Amino acid sequence: MKFTDGYWQIRKGYHMQHPVDIRDIVRKDNEVTLYAATKRIERKGDTLNGALIKATLSSPIPNVIKVTFNHHKGGLNLAPQFELAQQDHNLVIQDDEQALTLKSGELKATVTKNTGWNISFDYNERHLTGSVHKGPGYINGPEDSIFFREQLELGVGEYIYGLGERFTPFVKNGQTVDIWNEDGGTSSEQAYKNIPFYLSSKGYGVFVNHPEKVSYEIASENVSKVQFSVEGETLEYFIIGGSNPKEVLDNYTTLTGKPALPPAWTFGLWLTTSFTTDYDEATVNHFVDGMAERDLPLSVFHFDCFWMREYQWCDFKWDERMFPDPEGMLKRLKDKGLKICAWINPYIAEKSYLFDEGMENGYLVKRKDGSVWQWDLWQAGMGLVDFTNPAAVDWYKSKLKVLVDQGVDSFKTDFGERIPTDVVYYDGSDPVKMHNYYTFLYNKVVFELLEESLGKNEAALFARSATVGGQQFPVHWGGDCSSTFESMAESLRGGLSLGVSGFGFWSHDISGFEMTAAPAVYKRWVQFGMLSSHSRLHGNESYRVPWLFDEESVDVLRKFTKLKCRLMPYLFDAAVTASEQGTPMMRPMVLDYYQDPATHMLDRQYMFGDSLLVAPIFNAEGAASYYVPEGQWTNLLTGAVVQGGRWYNETYDYMNMPVLVKPGSIIAMGLEDSKPDYDYTDGVELHVYGLEEGQSSAIRLVRINGEHAADVTAVRQNGTIEVSASGTLTNWSVVLHGIENAASVQGASQAAGEQGPVFKAESDKITITL
Repeated sequence: MKFTDGYWQIRKGYHMQHPVDIRDIVRKDNEVTLYAATKRIERKGDTLNGALIKATLSSPIPNVIKVTFNHHKGGLNLAPQFELAQQDHNLVIQDDEQALTLKSGELKATVTKNTGWNISFDYNERHLTGSVHKGPGYINGPEDSIFFREQLELGVGEYIYGLGERFTPFVKNGQTVDIWNEDGGTSSEQAYKNIPFYLSSKGYGVFVNHPEKVSYEIASENVSKVQFSVEGETLEYFIIGGSNPKEVLDNYTTLTGKPALPPAWTFGLWLTTSFTTDYDEATVNHFVDGMAERDLPLSVFHFDCFWMREYQWCDFKWDERMFPDPEGMLKRLKDKGLKICAWINPYIAEKSYLFDEGMENGYLVKRKDGSVWQWDLWQAGMGLVDFTNPAAVDWYKSKLKVLVDQGVDSFKTDFGERIPTDVVYYDGSDPVKMHNYYTFLYNKVVFELLEESLGKNEAALFARSATVGGQQFPVHWGGDCSSTFESMAESLRGGLSLGVSGFGFWSHDISGFEMTAAPAVYKRWVQFGMLSSHSRLHGNESYRVPWLFDEESVDVLRKFTKLKCRLMPYLFDAAVTASEQGTPMMRPMVLDYYQDPATHMLDRQYMFGDSLLVAPIFNAEGAASYYVPEGQWTNLLTGAVVQGGRWYNETYDYMNMPVLVKPGSIIAMGLEDSKPDYDYTDGVELHVYGLEEGQSSAIRLVRINGEHAADVTAVRQNGTIEVSASGTLTNWSVVLHGIENAASVQGASQAAGEQGPVFKAESDKITITL
């Protein structure tokens, strides 16, 4: 939201006051409050008839500093509020005549005295940003509206990322962004997942602690500032530090919640009925069996909306006309090795028996006059479950529990964005704050039900909407995209933006949701989809099985699905890291290579875990254009070696694409290519890439429950490569890439492999003489 008219003037109808003269500094326990007048005080009479703005600095966890601006504190502080961590830690506050400093870990806020308003934020003596003269503002607007804004410094060459799953340009500089969940598809500035957190290329983050609408002007209203504003008498934000961008995300997700670890089976291929298609058990089996006949590994089958009777969404009852024996059907599908997902949303249509239950018991959101809020958009006469009512939560869970008992393993928690603001909630929550926050309660309820029913690390959603903290309830997918290369690219931009907003796991509708893709789009999107955190074939009006496109589509899907299954020892370790540290599995290049300015604007390629660079192809010609950081990288699929520090323009057929292995990496690959959930420590191949003299590399292997199983280290020194394993690792082997042929090998027997010699371990150490 813009308040100024150019640089010099205020827009008509607005009056703005800034903290100018710090009159007092009060320390209480582990916080400091600055009392600032909005004009220069020369004499006692100047203190009359003026505002006093308070700014309180504190720290909830190490390396995070909270700033709370307040004008009038007598207002009601209504729910909801984000659930944030609080830790006891060593906070150092120093105060002298020149400055006051508050230090949390390596992050420091310095308030300069006697020079007007100036707060500098620094990490380990590295300047990050600052709140300076005329940055904070208290604003009176039209019709007695009140706003608070802050403007933080934006350095030369500094880029801003994040703010949720945004499909606009990946670099947010120059954009206006409103944090307000909306169902706008993937081709607009609206977003399903709005997160008031941004990450800077300088290596810090800023989180605005307001569930309601937060309006951003990123190098737009003031081109050297990032501005954010909220309506009301208070503005609160956190500066989040770290020695690198990954540490910033670690600290942010420590504050707001770490992503849960999804079950290993969720990383396989999901196939759905699509949205408006006609289907019954015979149709479902036709596609499931067709996948098996073509040797296409399938892990999850998803039933979209019409598993329930029309006009009755959501009553959680199978349409008996199409599915007369749901329990038997689900058992038959599970006997084929499949997990089951079912589509739901939080809206209850009037024709559903659940509407009467909800209305009679007060489980639905009400209007101010006490009537049930209803409208006809999406479902005729639908109401909205009031998740602030504990009894409504138990009621909703009880309906889902019936489905879990029938054999459903996961729920696609669709919608959650169309939340009204002219309503009353059971617990008195502010309906404006609840508009964005509702999705947190909705997904939390469903996730908890799955954990309670199936056990920890067995719960998984396929969620569309989100707010701060929603990363705790994975997986999230990108919403309604179109079946075009352009929409494929915008989907990737959304996923990368969501990843740097604290979300570790993300998916998208392979080949697009709207319309039906051309075979070229389908095949290139399959490559991208199978090299994403989670992989789902889904659409609107047509089925998405590959043989309906062309026979080559079958081959492409087979190759890349099997590749992902084999990569699971590597990928599941990346998943565990995401749950431990908040580092997304799919991440923009800048997150790993922030010191390389060439990576700062890249949004058509990404790192997949620590060691794989993936550059999807967005055209029918097979033309790939991608940037490679320094070092010698190896194409995982072709074995070709490329020198980094430059751009490449190449052409690929549909069976190949740029998937490059970082120099000096160890990629753990399993022998299983037909499913994602297996023993990653038995029969694993350790592919060692481009290890140079004096260099070492190490990886961790985990079990499918996320537990640490083994460590592997490779060291090249004095003409030998020594690969050693500790922990639980059986029948393992080593494959060398980009390294001279072995002259002799100790601790292993040698066998031929597709890409050269394979050294099979006979002990916990292999020594290869070059």
